[in-house]
Amino acid sequence: MDAAPAEAAPSGGDGRRGAVVSSAHLAAGASPALSEVEYGLTLAMHGFQRWVVRCMAAAGMAGLSPLEVQVLHVVRHRDRPKRLADIALMLDIGDAHLLTYALRKLEGAGLVATSRAGKEKLVAATAAGVALCTRYGEIRELLLVRALRAGTGGGPAGLAAVPGEAALSDLAALLRSLAGLYDQASRAAATL
Repeated sequence: MDAAPAEAAPSGGDGRRGAVVSSAHLAAGASPALSEVEYGLTLAMHGFQRWVVRCMAAAGMAGLSPLEVQVLHVVRHRDRPKRLADIALMLDIGDAHLLTYALRKLEGAGLVATSRAGKEKLVAATAAGVALCTRYGEIRELLLVRALRAGTGGGPAGLAAVPGEAALSDLAALLRSLAGLYDQASRAAATL
């Protein structure tokens, strides 16, 4: 389902005109720029999810959900077995059943294997899982990283300025900070 067209928000108190937002009624508040960020996050999230699914299919494993792809990459991370709690923490998964379902599907596909260390369940990537992640990485370099470096961001004019590694790291830090703010606000909202 395609998203409805974004609206240009009225000018804010800071003199900015025509902010691109999906909810003008929210942009009318004290932070129109936050509404711009939220719309950008929405577009980036959906684009990223489409990308990981299609990249994984191109790597040879169609039918995985975005969460299952991410779980596989986290399990493969540093080629060490992971506890379920660590996987959930790394991906900020609050619903254990979502993680359990993803791991069952990955295990059924022969991409991960479980073992026990005392009472704890550990998950590790199998040789097939490692190979699939490696192929995914090759396709990512070919299609995504190359496009980023070339400045062909997918828009009609590409990226105005190709972000360097430092700018991407700064963006990642900002996104992690925003995730913390949204988590804190969601906890507060649960108390209302």
